[in-house]
Amino acid sequence: MDDKTLNMTMLYDFFGDLLTTKQRECFDLYHNEDLSLSEIAEKNGISRQGVFDIIARAEKTLIGFEQKTNVVAKWLKSREELEEAVKLAWEIERLSDGECAFLARELVSVLKGLSV
Repeated sequence: MDDKTLNMTMLYDFFGDLLTTKQRECFDLYHNEDLSLSEIAEKNGISRQGVFDIIARAEKTLIGFEQKTNVVAKWLKSREELEEAVKLAWEIERLSDGECAFLARELVSVLKGLSV
């Protein structure tokens, strides 16, 4: 999966419910089901250009939502920070013994629960 498709799919996961039904259907078929514009057009009884326009508007809308809210960027940053915290907790556990090592393992467990 290329970077654009991955980014669009992530935006869709966060903001897809805010698109129109037709935009959601076409976007999903194109990006998630990997159908061609022609296949989607045939399935929906519209032109290939019509499908292209619907998907382009959906992508523009999703990008606009992210630019206004930064929800995806904040989520990605949180994930990175949680991963770093887990690594640090494992390092504390490795360097410690007894009660401190036990607490570090507990911390890892809590952090992994947050990253789900």
